[in-house]
Amino acid sequence: METASRNIDPVLPELIRSALLYASEEMGIAVRNSAYSPNIKERLDHSCALFDADCRLIAQAEHIPVHLGSLPWGLKRSVQEIQRRYRLQPGQMWMVNDPYISGTHLNDVTIVRPIFSEDQLVGFAANKAHHTDVGGSVPGSISATAPDLFAEGIVMPPSLLVQNDAIIASAVEWLASNSRTPDSRAGDLRAQVAGNFTGERRVLELIERYSRATFEAAIERFLDASERRMRARIAALGDGVFSAVDYLEDPAGEPALVLRVTIRLRNGTAHFDYTGTSPQIAAPLNAVFGVTLSGVHYALRAVTDPTIPMNEGCFRPVSVEAPEGSLLNPRRPAPVGGGNVETSMRNADLLLQAFAKAAPDRIPASSGGTMSNVMLGGATGNDQPWAFYETNGCGMGARPSSDGPSGIHCHMTNTLNTPIEAIERYYPLRVTTYELADGSGGAGRHRGGDGLIRSLTLTEGSARCSLLSDRHRIRPPGAVGGEDGACGSHHLVREGARSLLPAKTTFDLQLNDMIEVRTPGGGGYGRPSAN
Repeated sequence: METASRNIDPVLPELIRSALLYASEEMGIAVRNSAYSPNIKERLDHSCALFDADCRLIAQAEHIPVHLGSLPWGLKRSVQEIQRRYRLQPGQMWMVNDPYISGTHLNDVTIVRPIFSEDQLVGFAANKAHHTDVGGSVPGSISATAPDLFAEGIVMPPSLLVQNDAIIASAVEWLASNSRTPDSRAGDLRAQVAGNFTGERRVLELIERYSRATFEAAIERFLDASERRMRARIAALGDGVFSAVDYLEDPAGEPALVLRVTIRLRNGTAHFDYTGTSPQIAAPLNAVFGVTLSGVHYALRAVTDPTIPMNEGCFRPVSVEAPEGSLLNPRRPAPVGGGNVETSMRNADLLLQAFAKAAPDRIPASSGGTMSNVMLGGATGNDQPWAFYETNGCGMGARPSSDGPSGIHCHMTNTLNTPIEAIERYYPLRVTTYELADGSGGAGRHRGGDGLIRSLTLTEGSARCSLLSDRHRIRPPGAVGGEDGACGSHHLVREGARSLLPAKTTFDLQLNDMIEVRTPGGGGYGRPSAN
């Protein structure tokens, strides 16, 4: 392979890499256009990637960091599990949502398509999409109080979804029948299948055009190029040891969960050690190791050079150590629904705080630090079941050279909001407030972005609501003398009476009840007096 890699036209690796990158983006378009649920069709809560025959990442779309950083870890484990029990064959697709295999949480269903050319395995197309409801104790399947994984919803090991290029109806029914919204589950699964067919088609077109040998040689070339660039950028940060500690609010609202990291940079390599992080807990704030990896790769990419093509080459200079049985590497069957959303956000904050000691002129102040998850579900007046899920934007931390943006999805999420028109069309909900929380960003030479206020009123039937947020007790810290951002809050308005709700809670909604979600602002950068 090394000889073939050296002998190919040096332009071809870049042409093939660019074609693969667009193929992964085209996969995402296919999923979006075919999806049933607003969470995928409107919020774009899905991610797509392509891998070679050795399960190495070769291209990914610019979708969701927490999905994409965990996909390589999850794909390798999924394929290992499939090959341990079965045999990969042409015409198959496999589905899996077990977080301890696929790498995030139960709502994220991963679909894997082995790609064959002339009966030889040449790669994989894979995508991950957040299914709004996969069973469990609460609508939306992300509980604030689930004691173990099994209370969070259906757990699927790698299972055959497509055989001989035909969808297996019983496999679709297996997932759909364990959801409060079976029609959407079936439709979203088929959308994911369409995405993988798209990725496979583009890979095979490249192999047909350039030959399999050239395709594989090109992969080696551009993986090596990404590795060289990443090593050079890490080396430019300088050797050293940089540490940080941050806190996550536990289910009772106390900032009692410790996240600690030590980053060791040496000779163009980076080692991340999470020793000192709190042990796992019997509540869904644990983050499987794949989620922890996603934070590492996101932060490192943001700090070094986001123009480096993201593939397996970027992973080679990086090693990560998280104690088994900790909040960032729990043992099965610890619940992990919120780890993918809330703990992942705090991990990003933690890593950037540590990197700020290595490159203080390149790191912003802390952002809102929460995805502010809202899960709602119930039955309409006609007894039709429904389930709604979305994350909410917050204020981004001010940057060394400019103010932080307001009301956006930061760091580990890269989704959109759910448009008001879609909410009011598909759900018995009315959006009564949607505005920026003026003044919630921290003051500074550059001001932190403001959070937002979003209020939803139940207009029909009954419902159950789960809220999962953070930064209700500890404000997002400013940087270099900048002031902290404001905390977030939740309120319930019932018959005109307004009451404060916990950051992490589940409760029943009555007709005409309104819930208000106020998200945190970002920290300021630099002393305000410097203005």
